[in-house]
Amino acid sequence: MSESIHGHQVMEMMLDHGESLTPQALKALMHAKFGANALYHTCSAQEMDADALIVFLEKKGKFIHSEAGIATAADRICSH
Repeated sequence: MSESIHGHQVMEMMLDHGESLTPQALKALMHAKFGANALYHTCSAQEMDADALIVFLEKKGKFIHSEAGIATAADRICSH
């Protein structure tokens, strides 16, 4: 079994991508980078699949919405 991926890594990947993504495109990017069966965790949750992490990050206000989709910003990534 592979190591769990921290949500910060997904948000950093979004920053590197540099463009807004639909949730479906974000999921595809996550699968391409981390694998379709990857599990994710954050500072307060664990054992999430890609869909669950996207929902979690949305609820935590980590996304910036636009007509093009969702993006994030460095100041939305906690630093602990």
